[in-house]
Amino acid sequence: MLTPPVVLAVAGTDSGGAAGLAADLATVAALGCHGACAVTAVTAQDTTGVHAVHPVPAATVAAQVGAVLGDLPVAVVKTGMLGSPEVVDLVATHLGHLPLVVDPVIVATSGAVLGDAAVVAAYREALLPRALVATPNLSEARALAGRAGSAPDLAAALADLGCAFVVTGGPEWRPGDPGTTCTDWLCRPGGTPVPLRHPGVATTADHGSGCTYAAALAAHLAHGTDLEDAADGAAAFVGARLAASSGWLLGRGRGPVSHLVQAPPPTQEEPA
Repeated sequence: MLTPPVVLAVAGTDSGGAAGLAADLATVAALGCHGACAVTAVTAQDTTGVHAVHPVPAATVAAQVGAVLGDLPVAVVKTGMLGSPEVVDLVATHLGHLPLVVDPVIVATSGAVLGDAAVVAAYREALLPRALVATPNLSEARALAGRAGSAPDLAAALADLGCAFVVTGGPEWRPGDPGTTCTDWLCRPGGTPVPLRHPGVATTADHGSGCTYAAALAAHLAHGTDLEDAADGAAAFVGARLAASSGWLLGRGRGPVSHLVQAPPPTQEEPA
């Protein structure tokens, strides 16, 4: 068996086990990678919302990152909730030499604000110019751009910051609605937005789907998959997980996306 590639997840915890590092580590393991982690915040969180956030000091985050880099061959870094400008700058400084998949967690699905204007500015000025790709949903893309706009328009505008963008999303599903097609928009710096279409899944058990998508994208990239194929693979993985959790009755709010069904890992090519 080949030694798996290492994905480092830098993110917060979710006490409900649906999003954050719980989603990241489960996803990269399902896709044949070893997951390392650096905790940026401890949250009191469930399917109804984020009830408390305890930020981890930047020095402690730096110590975790240093411990991982000093011992493991990190192939790709995936970031989630960073929480403060200091941690955003730390990630850019200490991890900017590696392929970065940035999930700019600024606003939770519940509406909780997880990154203020100073965090948004740090993303724009320090982290995104060093990233390989960022994966905001439409609300996060609008916050990063500082204006309204359609997904393809925002993907093109944000790609001018220096990294590729995949603006994820689809129509809000409500009970009784049929499944539909969702479209993510991929744009590389200087390029034209490309639609990436995938089947929608009729479910409200989707808490953690954004984290899962970004972690799956990071895992596919760690296996050497090119960006567009990795984005398609990540969407397919999330769709399968949403289908698996669509009948679950967990929690009083938007239920957790399933991480129980293991997908076959991508094929890793032998070195030449």
